[in-house]
Amino acid sequence: MSAKKLTVVISQGQSKNPKHRNLEEEIAMKLLLKGDVEVSLVPHLYDMSADHTGMLFLKSVPGDLVFLSWLYPRGARWILDRQNVRGHEGISLITSEEDDDDEEKPEELHPDAIGALEVPDRHIYCIDLRVHSDAEPYLEEIERIVEEDAKETVDLLSWITGEPNADQLKRYLAPQPTNGEQVILPSPQEDSAPKRRWYPVIDYSRCTNCMECIDFCLFGVYGVDSIDRILVEAQDNCKKGCPACSRVCPENAIIFPQHKTPAIAGADGEVAGLKIDLSKLFGGGAGDALETAVAERDAELVKDGRDAVGMEVGLPKRQVNRENRPKDALDNLMDDLDALEV
Repeated sequence: MSAKKLTVVISQGQSKNPKHRNLEEEIAMKLLLKGDVEVSLVPHLYDMSADHTGMLFLKSVPGDLVFLSWLYPRGARWILDRQNVRGHEGISLITSEEDDDDEEKPEELHPDAIGALEVPDRHIYCIDLRVHSDAEPYLEEIERIVEEDAKETVDLLSWITGEPNADQLKRYLAPQPTNGEQVILPSPQEDSAPKRRWYPVIDYSRCTNCMECIDFCLFGVYGVDSIDRILVEAQDNCKKGCPACSRVCPENAIIFPQHKTPAIAGADGEVAGLKIDLSKLFGGGAGDALETAVAERDAELVKDGRDAVGMEVGLPKRQVNRENRPKDALDNLMDDLDALEV
């Protein structure tokens, strides 16, 4: 008996661009014709709510998952994590120019990162559909992953003593419910396209739980869970188009997947205070991340009929739990702002 097939999910783009649709359909059709993977299409990942049938389907996939979307892999991975679709990072050889060159190296945790919770023993491969306009590179990469997955399954089965019968092997390779009933995986239904959304996504491989985002955001977006981990509690409280909290995050751990700036949208890049260019601070240019963030927040406050607060609210003098460490770029920035006496 053969092992359970790898699941490939294609998350459709927000636009009805015929080139995008053709690429999605060509990949799906060729995979279906080949028949060595399970293939499903769902709406755009960022727009689906937790109870959307497409999201419920993703939550039902028990084993390794290849997820193709029009998002940076880091953004897709942590949106899935927020919806409890979790697994170890699967390494894809398809990377964009904005991503790191070291494609063979899995995502590393920041030394102080809080990390994901309850990660199951499986892999999720997130692949960006914007990298290639032709289906063939994606089909080749999926075939590579299928072969890798099959090899791991064979290696695992070699540890089984004796020769299992068909029923034993079926129970081993497929998920079984506790009540003994047969598992039937749901298929996504034809829902109306979900409305476009805008909200932050936390990359827990970088987040140090410093809480600067919850201090800076004045719109009730962030909260904490039962073990005091920062989380995006009220997604739809976020102001459409505003990425201000991402600009002030010391570790570049906040992603807005639809933002036009790659670093904010989830491209791999520098972390910590290094993304704040101090050389631009005194020139008054729009490139200064902190000044831009404050201006964006004030604009949204005014739209809500509230008073602008400038730099008087939510900007810590020193980062939490950093007292005994050398100052970094954000610390130096706060010192320079204090010295301005404005």
